[in-house]
Amino acid sequence: MSDSKVLDNKNKINQTQVLDNSTTDVDTHLFNDELVSTYLLDNPGYFSRNPQVMANLKFSDNKRGVVSLVERQQQIQRQKIHLLEEEITQLLTVANYNERLFTVYNDLYLTLIDSKNLSTFLDALEQTTTQLLNLASFKLYLTNSDIAIGHGTIVKEDCAAIIAKRFDHQDYYFGRLRFNEQQAIFADQPAGSVVLIKLSDAEDCLGFIAISSNDAEHFSPSMDTLLLNQFRTLVAKLLVQQLKKVGF
Repeated sequence: MSDSKVLDNKNKINQTQVLDNSTTDVDTHLFNDELVSTYLLDNPGYFSRNPQVMANLKFSDNKRGVVSLVERQQQIQRQKIHLLEEEITQLLTVANYNERLFTVYNDLYLTLIDSKNLSTFLDALEQTTTQLLNLASFKLYLTNSDIAIGHGTIVKEDCAAIIAKRFDHQDYYFGRLRFNEQQAIFADQPAGSVVLIKLSDAEDCLGFIAISSNDAEHFSPSMDTLLLNQFRTLVAKLLVQQLKKVGF
């Protein structure tokens, strides 16, 4: 056998041994980690019997370098406390906002019930939306084209296609509108995001309310509809009463 072939064979053997050793090292490392984890979980008294081990444990920290077990536990505890404080703050913010909404809606309902005519009825809805809730616009679309109401909140364009698309098996639409939809409902008024609220009388669709916000993220599909359900039911009922007063 030539010297070159002998060298080739030796190189192949060495490469195979290196690969075998590398694989064995990885397997042993994983196997030992698993054994240590299992042992510690099955023997919670280990550190009580060996306090010197716990005292000498060190952990690598990206920001602080090497830290002790106590320092690491304190850091994790501080992080948990910080997250809890953030959650509590968010919950309090939502609770305060919901309480304010509840008060606004209650006052609105009383005003709507006491409205003498359709004009004051729509005025109350618009003022509550734009002034008290600080939203951009309030609009009302009625499916009965024979109803002629001279009020700035009434949508005059045909929105039948919007009803068919946005209220397919649902009573609300949250989010953004296409340009042609926005033009039909709000004309030249900007609308970052909207909520469309379907109004019904029994099985009949009366139309919908459209409320817009300049904030593109204000109205989103994840929004809760608990208060809106009450709003939708009461407004539809009172709207029917007001329309009957003017002969519709």
